[in-house]
Amino acid sequence: MNILRSSGSLSRAFQLCHGPRTLPTIRCQARPLPHRRFHAAASLWGVKSQVLKDVGEGITEVQIIQWYVEEGAYIEEWKPLCQYQSDKAVDDITSRYEGVVKKLHFQADDTVPTGKALCDIEVENGKYPDDSPPPVPKTEPIEPTPAKPLPTQAQPPQPTQAATSASVNGNTNNRPKSPHATLATPAVRGMLKIHNVNIEDVQGTGKDGRVLKEDVQRFIADRDQAPSVQPIAPGVQEETAVKLTPIQTQMFKNMTNSLSIPQFLYADELNVNNVMAIRKKLANDPRDPKKISLLSFVIKAMSLALNDYPLLNAKIDTTDPTKPQLIMRAKHNIGVAMDTPQGLLVPNIKDVGNRSILDIAAEILRLNALAKERKLTPADLSGGTITASNIGNIGGTYVAPVVIPNEMAILGIGKSRTVPIFDDAGQVTKGELVNFSWSADHRVVDGATMARMANRVRELIESPEQMLLNLR
Repeated sequence: MNILRSSGSLSRAFQLCHGPRTLPTIRCQARPLPHRRFHAAASLWGVKSQVLKDVGEGITEVQIIQWYVEEGAYIEEWKPLCQYQSDKAVDDITSRYEGVVKKLHFQADDTVPTGKALCDIEVENGKYPDDSPPPVPKTEPIEPTPAKPLPTQAQPPQPTQAATSASVNGNTNNRPKSPHATLATPAVRGMLKIHNVNIEDVQGTGKDGRVLKEDVQRFIADRDQAPSVQPIAPGVQEETAVKLTPIQTQMFKNMTNSLSIPQFLYADELNVNNVMAIRKKLANDPRDPKKISLLSFVIKAMSLALNDYPLLNAKIDTTDPTKPQLIMRAKHNIGVAMDTPQGLLVPNIKDVGNRSILDIAAEILRLNALAKERKLTPADLSGGTITASNIGNIGGTYVAPVVIPNEMAILGIGKSRTVPIFDDAGQVTKGELVNFSWSADHRVVDGATMARMANRVRELIESPEQMLLNLR
């Protein structure tokens, strides 16, 4: 079908069909063709911030140990994002979102307060509608610094601060500078002001010799490193600053808090011949492949003794320093100090009073395996009531352990040694002795109570058949 665009063509077509006839003139007004407009479709992706939630136990901050992802990487929902160290545990933080990691707000060894965003993840729009939008960082406008006017005529050179700075730092700039060398962006000028750098001291590499951000950073690095290249005089000690590891940081906090606890030491010597004989019999039993250590018997003996001396299972509440009070705890959650690749960790065995010696041995193996793999959870490391530290596995006969905050006592077990002893008949025989060292909180625990508790544990270890009378 042809489109008739003028009055002449329309008139001719009419005459062909109906003969000659006068028609009114039809005027066609040219209309501009509409411009094609492109409308941006709704965004298919959005950014969500992974916020550090409250991890419990009154913890207000954690320290990042390592990231499992990097910026630009794809992460699935509930997959590990990073590993952290808190006051109670080493654990992983999993991703709440599925998407692409756009930004990591913290690096390894950084301390992150609860409520802060750990990272930003680009997610499919509408997939997480209930989440609040990510916080928008507040930025303050940078006031532009007026550029210095260009020199209109050559002036005789005069001594400036640049020469003085160069002589102090041992750096000289002999290259001629462009008349535009003193021009810089407001951001660069702000950096110069913060680090107290004269722009005339910096050799610019930008267009027409302008000073760039990289030029300022290079100048600061050279200036700060200048003293370290000086030769060290003979006999002068070299010192290097090294950050504490997350475990060492936590140990620093705990031991600093323990300084507020007046402690006393009580030591005793135990004959473990009978317990070792039982261990040898159980080791030869093919029906029991589990390893039952001396520590398993000691932990059970501690729990049985705590039934008679519950004070040593309590903790002191000093919320009101003028009216401190005791918090008595029914369950015996006995901590076990473990030497791990990342440092000292103290997980605890829950409710030892309702566990058999075989259960205790299995739990020690489980916790030790998790500690070596860095997979202990906050539940494993929190809630302890009293602690045992078997330093004898490494060496050392005597030890003075330090009471952990929120506990009343701690037991240090030394290395066993074989020595000649007298038996009940007065005959010299071979004995295997182990030193037990107790430390207690002297604010509440007196020496007599600690001695009675230690004597009860010694009776149960030296005569393990007594444990049978108390088993349930």
